Amino acid sequence: MENQYKKRGLYYEDFELGQSMVTQGRTVTEADIVNFCGFTGDWSELHTNAEYAKTIPFKQRIAHGMLTMSMATGLAVLTGMIEGTILAFEGIEKWEFVRPVFIGDTVHVELTPIAKEIRPLRGGIRAGRVSIEAKVKKQNGKVCQKGIWNMLILCRNES
Repeated sequence: MENQYKKRGLYYEDFELGQSMVTQGRTVTEADIVNFCGFTGDWSELHTNAEYAKTIPFKQRIAHGMLTMSMATGLAVLTGMIEGTILAFEGIEKWEFVRPVFIGDTVHVELTPIAKEIRPLRGGIRAGRVSIEAKVKKQNGKVCQKGIWNMLILCRNES
């Protein structure tokens, strides 16, 4: 008996405009920040120096905005909604960094499809762009980041 991978992601046709999905939460740790610093080379004192951070308006170290956005995409992937059906992450529109994320904050993402458009591709592949409003929220329900993610998603029976 042959085991075959079964795509569990949503196909283009499965995305319903206005139907929201909420991801699981994830707590931001100091290790996340240190690893992100090492990966990107961004060792800004806003993120790494507790004494310096006491002198800035936030009074404590903050997570990189791009770290939080990266965590948000990972949380979206964990839902399974695009597993095996996404072809490309096409872009981000109107992304806003609304408030800081601190070590110990727990974030989750609310995802709402807001637009769809069929996008024929070479080779007879049928796909469409799904625009998803993403709101990254902290444990208190306040939005810390928001914007629109554009993804290229397979249609059913793509050939």
